Amino acid sequence: MSTSHPALSSFRLGAHELSSRYAVAPMTRISASPEGVPTPEMARYYAEFAEGGFPLVITEGIYPDTAHSQGYLDQPGLASAEHVEGWRSVTEAVHAAGGVLVGQLMHAGALSQGNRYTSERIAPSAVQPRGEMMPEYGGSGPWPTPRGMSTRDIEDVVAGFAAAARNAVDAGFDGVEVHAANGYLLDQFITDYTNQRTDSYGGPMANRIKLAAEVVRAIKAVVPQGFLVGVRLSQTKVNDFTYRWPEGERDAEAAYSALAAAGADYLHIASEGRNWLDTARLAGGRTITSIARELTGLPVIANGGMHDTVLAERVLDGGHSDLLSVGRAALANPDLPRRVAKDVELDPFDHGMLDPAVTLDNVRRWRESRQA
Repeated sequence: MSTSHPALSSFRLGAHELSSRYAVAPMTRISASPEGVPTPEMARYYAEFAEGGFPLVITEGIYPDTAHSQGYLDQPGLASAEHVEGWRSVTEAVHAAGGVLVGQLMHAGALSQGNRYTSERIAPSAVQPRGEMMPEYGGSGPWPTPRGMSTRDIEDVVAGFAAAARNAVDAGFDGVEVHAANGYLLDQFITDYTNQRTDSYGGPMANRIKLAAEVVRAIKAVVPQGFLVGVRLSQTKVNDFTYRWPEGERDAEAAYSALAAAGADYLHIASEGRNWLDTARLAGGRTITSIARELTGLPVIANGGMHDTVLAERVLDGGHSDLLSVGRAALANPDLPRRVAKDVELDPFDHGMLDPAVTLDNVRRWRESRQA
């Protein structure tokens, strides 16, 4: 295969030698059992990416506890022995196909649309989320106003993330990614208008990033050496595509420095609902990905339109990131790295794959209709 494109060059992430710079971005699939146990179909789904040449696969958001973290009905968890056993079949399938599998740990906080354990939502402050719930994930209408979290709630959240990371080790994952992006709980602490706290978790970015850093530190304390611990960050959110960190470069530097000091192994900078070009560049001209890379020296994953080979080359050659995560284009092209290597045109993403719901069953029906 040709290696002329920089995305096809190898890269070492922790103990793992990746054959290219491509990664599968986390995408919610709501296709686990009602109890949150991964299914055989999920194992086939994730293995298909590794078989298609993606060396790094990051899972959908996984809820870490049986209290407030679940965001969607039929979302997978990592909070029980049954969850661990279910995920073990997924990790084995991906490893058999030659891939590295990282489980994304996600606490939905105020943006929970379905939780089989409770109807209560928690958040840094009692602020009603903007926008409305997403129908493709089973929601409708405005989000309820959450309960502001106590110090005990914060301690429980940190403990839940750490316990789920330990479960991820037992399930055979190669690492975990802490979801501190896209408007979910840790990002609700990072975002100024959803975090109105007056204690050490509120105020400037150095305080607002504190919970995410504590989660990373707690996970690193319970996982073995060499187990990857990454963090996903974003400015935009599933319910707010226009938000930007109010102090730009200063906020970015404060967040990245805190996470690096906590022991993060990589940073994954996402562009929820937007192209990297639309969200990455700050007022001073620098990009949020290049700042992360220059300031911390950590590997950085860029997200947002990275299936575009021209953009991907610009991002890599320009020093903006080390790796590229691909979402919807990977759904349409699970063999995307192989297609790029052979200079084969990519199939366009069809929103019918997600309509009316973002389930694996829906994708199967969509494919069958195309073959009919």
